[in-house]
Amino acid sequence: MSVVKSPLPEEHLKIVADALQGALVDLVDLHLVGKQIHWTVVGPRFRTVHLQLDEVVASTREYADTVAERASALGVPPDGRAQTVAATSGVDTVKDGWTDDAQAVRTLVDALGAVIGRMRERIRATDEPDPVTQDILIELTRDLEKHHWMFQAENGGKRG
Repeated sequence: MSVVKSPLPEEHLKIVADALQGALVDLVDLHLVGKQIHWTVVGPRFRTVHLQLDEVVASTREYADTVAERASALGVPPDGRAQTVAATSGVDTVKDGWTDDAQAVRTLVDALGAVIGRMRERIRATDEPDPVTQDILIELTRDLEKHHWMFQAENGGKRG
């Protein structure tokens, strides 16, 4: 049962729905990774890393909502449930316990890089089927790339 009828042809809707669902899962998981590290980071760069994580978490939460609402607007029910995120995310898991600041930087840079790579694939995939969705993906990827750059630069250009 579809409550909302999509303006997209069915063959385009499938491509766009897959892109939006994948983006949603990655953003929700990136948010959770950022929050977990935010709570457990320790070390000489604690404050810098801690505050930067807040920025990443805020961005990913906002964009997850934008992506989910876009899916809903197209008649596709978004699925951000914990079991769906755990089963389908491409973001690596975070180790338990305390995270030293160097490891926190490495983890975030790697996670952002992985998500950015998949977002760029989704940007290419949605080019022809739905430029509106593509525009959302471009905007959020631009923001993720800024976080990726700033996280590296503000932490001495180190990946750890």
